[in-house]
Formats: sequence, structure tokens, C-alpha cells
Amino acid sequence: MLVLTRKRNESIIINDSIELTVLSIDGDQIKLGINAPKDVDIHRKEIYLQIQKENSEASNLPTNLLDFLKNKK
Repeated sequence: MLVLTRKRNESIIINDSIELTVLSIDGDQIKLGINAPKDVDIHRKEIYLQIQKENSEASNLPTNLLDFLKNKK
């Protein structure tokens, strides 16, 4: 893990296209501004992990689920 020290209004650049800026610091809370291309997904880690979990669960559904749902009518 790379650890950087930044002050308010200072930034870091990632891969020439993503800029993270420290907007404010209040106690143990930091507000970050993120400039990134529209095709880059940005999520808080807990949301990202939930998406990964749901995707994994969805991929484990039975392959005949569509047939099952069609026959339920």
C-alpha cells in the first residue's frame, strides 16, 4: 500500500486520468473530490463488496431458472 500525505486542496493523480483532491478535514473525517472519466466506476468499498457479493450469488443461480419462470405462468 502506498501511503501519501496531503493537505486540504492538494491532489494526487492516478493513471493520468483520475484526480483525487482533499476537500476538507474535520477530525477523523476527510472529504475527497474525485475527477474521473465517466466510464470509470467509483464506489465506496462497502458498496463495491456488496455488488461483488450479489454478482457472485446471481452467477450461482440454476441455469434452468428461465425455464422454471416461464412454466410458472
